[in-house]
Amino acid sequence: MIKAKTETQGTRLSLLQGLLPIKGSQVPTEVMAGLTLAALAIPVVMGYTKIAGTPVITGLYTMLIPLTLFALFGSSRHLVVGADSATAAILASGIAGMAAPGSAEWLALAGVLALLSGVFLITACIIRLGFLADFLSRTVLVGFLTGVGIQIAVGEISGMLGLPGGGHGTIEKIIGDLRQIGQTNLYVVALSAAVLIVIVGSRKISKKIPGAMIAVVGAIVAGWTLNLPAHGVYVLGDVPSGLPKIGLPNVHLDKDIIVKLLPIAFSMFVVILAQSAATSRAYATRYHERFNENVDLVGLSLANIGAALSGTFVVNGSPTQTQIVDSFGGRSQFSQVITSFIVLLVLLFLTGPLAHMPNAVLSAVVFLIGVELIDVKEMRKILAQRPSEFLVALVTAVVVVFVDVEQGIILAMVLSLIEHVRRSYRSKNAVIVPDETGGWRLLPVTAPEQVRPGLLIYRFAHTMYYANVQQFSEQVYDLANRAYPPLAWFCIEASAVADVDYTAAATLRDIYNILKGQGIRLVFCDVVDPVKAELDRYELTDLIGKEAFYGTSSAVVSAYDERVAG
Repeated sequence: MIKAKTETQGTRLSLLQGLLPIKGSQVPTEVMAGLTLAALAIPVVMGYTKIAGTPVITGLYTMLIPLTLFALFGSSRHLVVGADSATAAILASGIAGMAAPGSAEWLALAGVLALLSGVFLITACIIRLGFLADFLSRTVLVGFLTGVGIQIAVGEISGMLGLPGGGHGTIEKIIGDLRQIGQTNLYVVALSAAVLIVIVGSRKISKKIPGAMIAVVGAIVAGWTLNLPAHGVYVLGDVPSGLPKIGLPNVHLDKDIIVKLLPIAFSMFVVILAQSAATSRAYATRYHERFNENVDLVGLSLANIGAALSGTFVVNGSPTQTQIVDSFGGRSQFSQVITSFIVLLVLLFLTGPLAHMPNAVLSAVVFLIGVELIDVKEMRKILAQRPSEFLVALVTAVVVVFVDVEQGIILAMVLSLIEHVRRSYRSKNAVIVPDETGGWRLLPVTAPEQVRPGLLIYRFAHTMYYANVQQFSEQVYDLANRAYPPLAWFCIEASAVADVDYTAAATLRDIYNILKGQGIRLVFCDVVDPVKAELDRYELTDLIGKEAFYGTSSAVVSAYDERVAG
């Protein structure tokens, strides 16, 4: 079986890596997958505009130029790029107070954020930062998205009840809804309930049924024929038709605004990097294909720059929409090109009926989006299997809900790194001894068994760097001092050591001198060539002696036996 390979070293900026080759027999399936994605995703992306605070039409814009640009320039054959709840939530919370939601200035700021996100992404490609996606753990992503889901769902309750709403934080919104509960509009409640029943019910029957599209079309018909505004049910009103205007966001930018926008854009960049790379990698592995993280960064960057220039907001790789295309047989970006073409037709000829769509419909669609992000099952699984990581996920979710989405993603990054460092810097080292079959087995360092009387082989199972050299030196001294009979040779098995930093090299020098003072010879085995070169550079090879380096543990034992016999 050929394994999927992630190319990260070279970035080939050739077009159509995600499109070509296309088999003729696959074209009908790709077309059907693209049509299905359009039917399922159009209502959803319009819902995302409620999260982002932008006009409904901008949701359709995210599926036009941005999606096409990634299809042309990206590497992944499967990743669908479009509007996303997490980045939309970061956008809305980040620029709250800087402009009125839905205003021209708000939309311009959203465009600037998409532009800045694109700059971050292309910079990450240039300096090969695609690997950063590995440092946002699944645990904190689950916690982050759960927090975003709670925040989104709570924010749509007022719209589903026909209440005025208000408040900036989750708690304020809940309190506001409770105070206004007497103003509930039963027509709005009935409409919202009908939308939820249609969407959820269709999924129960088959996930291939476009329940959201059916609900939207039905609600538009109801808005058109039943004169719902007369009953206090607000509708979208006129939705502009035609293509988006191309140009830079029309907003005055000064130093203070840029300083405020940069951390918001960086938070978006982190989410895009992690979510898109994880999704691309998963599908490349499933189909044993290659993909290049850095080429994907080019595609994502151009998609976001395209979003900024076409009057919409930031876009991201969507796991949900990617799965939709995959489940209907789409195996290349050709499906996404078909989706863009369908959206083009909608923009040119079908925006008129959208004017009759009740606002409550979008509230219900967005409410379901939020509920689906609340991953209780995964949180329970983390709690059962890794309680300490559950705490990290829970803290991330709480910060998102009660503080802010932007601070939540920054905290998620920090907690991911802290959790990684906490668990990895103190390596599980061992003492190596022969087993009954003539091979080797590992014992804990608390059992300092010797390979031969006077010879102990210690395996250090991590890169040697400043954070773990204290553990390293303590274990070496402890093993040497407790050894019985007293040691003549102390061997460090270094097959797991991939790097030695300056602090670790200084510690090795101290260990050599202390062991030498105790009459113990320090030797090494299984040192990889790059580490051997580093030891040469630190002048440790000359200090310890070239003859003190052996290829394997067996070679050390043979040399020791010869010394004893001699």
